Formats: sequence, structure tokens, C-alpha cells
Amino acid sequence: MAPAPHEHRLRVRYGETDQMGVVHHANYLLYFEEGRTRMMRELGVPYSEIEKQGWALPVRKADLRFRQSARYDDELLVRTRIGRLGGASIEFLYEVVNAETGQLLATGTTELACIDLRTPERRVAMLPESLRTLLG
Repeated sequence: MAPAPHEHRLRVRYGETDQMGVVHHANYLLYFEEGRTRMMRELGVPYSEIEKQGWALPVRKADLRFRQSARYDDELLVRTRIGRLGGASIEFLYEVVNAETGQLLATGTTELACIDLRTPERRVAMLPESLRTLLG
């Protein structure tokens, strides 16, 4: 049985919408990032700590599918879970839901590569075992 997704609530701000009051599509990637970073923090691996240890996790692939529009002042629920742990990458899965109605608004994935910041080339590296243990 898959673990329950991490859930994070947020409210759509006016500046995230277009002239019609609909959330601009680019903001969903920010919602994904907020869900992912909060999940990581709650798992005991905040990004700041990962970077202090010499690692970075840049997004190398993102996929987003819109189903319904979110609007100004809607409360959203961002559900985040780990999809796959690769040797040097992590896949995250997302759902964005209207918290009041339960309506699914968007789904997506991001794939993050592990980069060694301690080398000048900043090459892709295997996920540190400590991170793999916490996420697995």
C-alpha cells in the first residue's frame, strides 16, 4: 500500500491570477515546489540542509495537466508524494485540488536530479544514502 500523500493548503493570491481571475498556468509549478519542499522538510530533509551537505536537487523534467481552473481566493490542497527513487533522481507526483469542493484541478510530476555541489563541474551524482533512506 502506498503511503498517504503529503498535503499542503494554500490560498490563491490575486497576483497569481490573470485578468479573468484564473490562476496563470506557471503558478502550478510554484504550487508543486511548495508542496515538495514542505514535504521534504516534514520528512526531516529540508533543502537548506541538503545544500549545506553539498548536494542540490534541480528540476530536470516537469509535466503538468490542467483539468479545471483555480481562481482568486480559492483554497487549494496540494498533494505530493514520491513516485520513484532512481539512482541519481527523484520523481514527485502532484495533485492540486479545490479544498472546498474536492474538485481535481491539476496533476503533474517533476523529476529532480542529484547534483554534487562540491565539484566545479556540478555533475549528476548518486543520491546520498542518508537522503535515500529518509525518502524511501
